[in-house]
Amino acid sequence: MTVHQSVLELIGRTPMVRAQRLDTGPCELFLKLESTNPGGSIKDRIGLSMIEGAEKDGRIRPGDILVEGTAGNTGLGLALVAQQKGYRLILVVPDKMSREKIFNLKAMGAEVVLTRSDVAKGHPEYYQDMAERIARETPGAYFINQFGNPDNPAAHIATTGPEILEQMDGRVDAIVVGCGSSGTLSGLSKFFAGHSPQTELILADPVGSILAQYINEGTLSTKSASWMVEGIGEDFLPSISDFTRVKKAYAIPDKESFLTARELLAKEGILGGSSTGTLVAAALRYCREQTNPKRVVTLVCDTGNKYLSKLYNDYWMLDNGFIEREQHGDLRDLLLRPFAQRDTVVVGPNELLITAYNRMKLYDVSQLPVMDGRKLVGIVDESDVLIHVHADGARFRDPVSTAMMTNLQKLDVRSPIESLLPVFERGHVAIVVDGEDFLGLITRIDLLNWLRRKVD
Repeated sequence: MTVHQSVLELIGRTPMVRAQRLDTGPCELFLKLESTNPGGSIKDRIGLSMIEGAEKDGRIRPGDILVEGTAGNTGLGLALVAQQKGYRLILVVPDKMSREKIFNLKAMGAEVVLTRSDVAKGHPEYYQDMAERIARETPGAYFINQFGNPDNPAAHIATTGPEILEQMDGRVDAIVVGCGSSGTLSGLSKFFAGHSPQTELILADPVGSILAQYINEGTLSTKSASWMVEGIGEDFLPSISDFTRVKKAYAIPDKESFLTARELLAKEGILGGSSTGTLVAAALRYCREQTNPKRVVTLVCDTGNKYLSKLYNDYWMLDNGFIEREQHGDLRDLLLRPFAQRDTVVVGPNELLITAYNRMKLYDVSQLPVMDGRKLVGIVDESDVLIHVHADGARFRDPVSTAMMTNLQKLDVRSPIESLLPVFERGHVAIVVDGEDFLGLITRIDLLNWLRRKVD
């Protein structure tokens, strides 16, 4: 066992695992666990390469400010290296980034500027354009520019490619990769062109990105749509990109990406992020289409720990229509947390108000049904608690029954959707019942999510 002198020495040399329980058709599928890098993703490699490359060339000096636009993991890789080397780092990130990544970036000392994710390149609030402008207007700042920085693909020519070939004993029939900045794809393409030219490169692309159509049809669209997978897919061709050796591309919908990532965890015990779901989904499609056995490699790009509030959160998946519950054709279809499934967060009348308050914070809800066994006896919300305790904080120790509202207006489960609106106009949540049985609560956001899913 080696003792390392810096966490940066842990970047690279990641393990390879053969999939055992996924349906890979006639092929073998191998998963390179880039999630085991110290920053949790493959982007640690380029964070180190781009900063050290700039140091060697004299583009940056101690005390300089580094600026970059990133959808997440490049920022984390840069933050790790900048922290260890003593640079100040400003990151511009689109607002679809998971909050775990933002918390992580700030904890490592990076300054995070959030911008819009619904605008394309050329718009002043597009994350790359904003980052370039901040760097230009900030004295002593250096714009890293992963999308045009040759030290990005160089990291994969020097490390990722050789590691894969060595781990696979020189026998790799195909590699499935995604493309954000295109560094991974371009670097691996150049490396394998010189060392294993028979290895096919396959692109995994989210639906909405322009890249799959460009690879498969030769058409470069000027219009992209939105997608929820983080870190891959583009609405333009990065200047460092080299797609000449990419044989085929698969466009993977968000739903398939998220469900595949969850399947990877359930079957192989590997906790990968959303882009990993896209890559594995494309790799499985490729494997199942083959008629002859092939040795196929794909990447677990980053750890799923950064997506626990998203794709590994059943409620978020339900909200976005990525997993389905049984449909009933009544108000039960709008219940995000049905009481019968033990999903509703509740409190008892004899529990303390401090317990109710902590439960609201923990589960990010504004109100709690008060249940005496299976009987609904009241409801307590943030306003009820505030009114009860504002003059005397000691009253947090009072039982919930002293502050709860007991004059409850309930909605029968067979009521029309329109019956929810008067409830919301009164500032209440809808309490849904079937006779004497409490079924759950419906909030404004539940109705909005239901209406949005109907449009989808």
